[in-house]
Amino acid sequence: MASYIRAESIEDAVRHLASGPRVIVAGCTDYYCRPQARPWDDAILDITGIGEARGIVDLDEEVRIGALTTWTDLARADLPAQFDALRAAARQVGGVQIQNTGTIGGNLCNASPAADGVPALLILDALLQLRSAAGERVLPLDEFIVGNRQTRIRPDELMCALLVRKRRGRHASTFLKLGARAYQVISIAMVAALLEADGDGRIGAAAVAVGACSAVARRLPALEAALAGQSLGGAPLSTLLTDAHLSPLAPLDDVRGTAAYRLDAARTLIARALDDLQRRLA
Repeated sequence: MASYIRAESIEDAVRHLASGPRVIVAGCTDYYCRPQARPWDDAILDITGIGEARGIVDLDEEVRIGALTTWTDLARADLPAQFDALRAAARQVGGVQIQNTGTIGGNLCNASPAADGVPALLILDALLQLRSAAGERVLPLDEFIVGNRQTRIRPDELMCALLVRKRRGRHASTFLKLGARAYQVISIAMVAALLEADGDGRIGAAAVAVGACSAVARRLPALEAALAGQSLGGAPLSTLLTDAHLSPLAPLDDVRGTAAYRLDAARTLIARALDDLQRRLA
């Protein structure tokens, strides 16, 4: 039987979830697009009014991003360079209306293979704070999304926030996306990359993630290992990229592009991202 509840606090929300599963909505930019959505029949839990789940807080060692933080909030936030990829992704999600209402938590819980926020958060090793009436647990993002529209969140849980450890070294990050046009488009392929420089002009750490080329966005650990220790003043980093580095990807053919095209696009975006970051840090 259909019902609508508007929660005013996290405690209020998890109390309602404990009594039975509900469709959790906030910005609703994905909900109304789903063929299975039944606004007049679904049991709805509206969490839009939970202020404690919105906003960005610097906690010294880490940054807390409320799950209801909008893309506009993220794009305008004064954050360290490690978050540049996330801020760039925020500026490419839909159009201005979507950015003003869509939330980072909704993007993750929707778990689309083409969710723009996922690669940019994977390179940050983001942790997700989940709450239920029974307590709280924290999951790494790379363990949270397990398939196309599939996550490990339980029916009685609410995503409250994301936690990202702050990097202290010199670093740079970027996000590149390929679609049929520049904005208001579902990605054909997207790449987020982060490089951290050590004190000797070399790469101390690297993170590269690719979205829309697998059921779940993937990090490229072999490429990251190959980049570690490389000189930032040497040959273009893109020359290190090999087909073997792309082995975690499993693109599919669909109306937006063939698997082969997606793989080639991902390789091109990775190369551009690495060379851009190298120029910034050299």
